[in-house]
Amino acid sequence: MIETTLSQLRQLKLNGMASALQTQLDQPGTYEGLAFAERLQLLVDHEDQERNQRKQDRLTRAAQFKLKAYAKDIDYLPARGLQQSQMASLLLCNWLKKARNLLLTGPCGTGKTYIACALGHQACLKGYSVKYYRLPRLILALTQAKADGSYSRLLKTIAGLNLLIIDDWGLEPLNAATQMT
Repeated sequence: MIETTLSQLRQLKLNGMASALQTQLDQPGTYEGLAFAERLQLLVDHEDQERNQRKQDRLTRAAQFKLKAYAKDIDYLPARGLQQSQMASLLLCNWLKKARNLLLTGPCGTGKTYIACALGHQACLKGYSVKYYRLPRLILALTQAKADGSYSRLLKTIAGLNLLIIDDWGLEPLNAATQMT
């Protein structure tokens, strides 16, 4: 009967519950003292955690970050001029909830890309959709989309994002054709 239940859970795409049930079966002494409702809650919690993890992984892959950057690894050396309290506030992602823009400025080599990717990664962990583009790649994608007829679809996709990161803005001047894209 347990094998049937495990099979049904997998068919229903409740893989988190199936693996949690298998864990409960593999460790009988650990879970036998719990009431049915407590054991069921453990299964549901495991399913929820697994789904959240899959969503975060999917959002992070879709973002296509240039760097694997994490908030915990941000370097707060005094020369960089970063304020930990300000970064902590930004990492809460309240500015995304309020549909605010964020502009990172500074000389080359100061870690703007890393900070942008770390903020983007944090947004993915909070369930926001994110996409990272270097400006030349974004312009190329828009130009190609115009040529192949998918321009409006690409614009709709970009507009549907919670966070669009555009890196390397202003490194080279925009020509007339690029300005019209």
